[in-house]
Amino acid sequence: LEKMTDLVAVWEVALSDGVHKIEFEHGTTSGKRVVYVDGKELIRKEWMFKLVGKETFTVGASKTKATINIDAVGGFAYEYTLEINGKSLKKYMENRSKTTNTWILNLGGMDYRVVLEKDTMDVWCNGQKMETAGEFVEDGTETHFSVGNHSCCIKAVSSGKRKEGIIHTLIVDDREIPEALE
Repeated sequence: LEKMTDLVAVWEVALSDGVHKIEFEHGTTSGKRVVYVDGKELIRKEWMFKLVGKETFTVGASKTKATINIDAVGGFAYEYTLEINGKSLKKYMENRSKTTNTWILNLGGMDYRVVLEKDTMDVWCNGQKMETAGEFVEDGTETHFSVGNHSCCIKAVSSGKRKEGIIHTLIVDDREIPEALE
C-alpha cells in the first residue's frame, strides 16, 4: 500500500449512521486529488492542471453530500474546507446538534451509538436504522426499540419552556443514559 504522502486534510463527520473519517490528498505539483471516506478510496485524479477547485462525493448510509473546496491562499499555499449538505462543517454540526440527539452507551461489553433524528423520529444504532414503535403516554411520547436483548425507550417530554422545546431522554433497561456531546 503506497503511503499517503500528499495527505493535506482529515475531517471527522458525525452522521446518524456513525462518525465518518474523510481524508484528502492533494499533490500540489501533479495536481493529484484523492478522497478517502473511512479508509476507502472514493475519488482519484492523477493529473490535474487546475490546482484549485472542488471535489463532491457522498458520505454514509444516507448518502449525505460532501464537498471539499480547494482554494489558493497566496504563493503555493492552499486551504481545504469541507462542506456537508452545502454548509461549512462547523455550521452543519451546529445545526445537527439542534436536529438530533446522540447517546453513547456500553451494553454487555459492546459500545453503541444511538442517534435520534428529531424531525423524523428515526432512531439509528451503530449505523442501522432501528425498527421502532411509538406510543403516546400521559406526559408525552415514548419510542420503543431493542438493542440486542435490551429494551430501549426514548421519552419525549415538553420542557414547559418554549425556548427549550421538547426534552428527549434515552432509557435502557430502566436506566437513564446521559446524552453525548459530539
